[in-house]
Amino acid sequence: MIRHLVLFKLNEGVERDEPRVLAGVKAFEELDGVVPELEFWECAWNITDRPIAYDFAINSAVQDRDALQRYIEHPAHQAAAGQWREFATWVIADYPF
Repeated sequence: MIRHLVLFKLNEGVERDEPRVLAGVKAFEELDGVVPELEFWECAWNITDRPIAYDFAINSAVQDRDALQRYIEHPAHQAAAGQWREFATWVIADYPF
């Protein structure tokens, strides 16, 4: 199995309650059950207020590298990530477990 972690940082001046951000969150929440490669899926807002903290996180798992690639290329994932490109930056870690 491969763990796929993504941490998002909202761009300067962007607030969590903006319609475009709420739509981006909804798009990621809806990936669960839509992308068959996802063995595990959760996403949520960070609850701590620290300067080094990111704002939103995705924690997911897929079977193997091929499944990860199919997930990345899935149209629903591409559409969701495309929304976030407009208002956030992110970092990713993929590792076997």
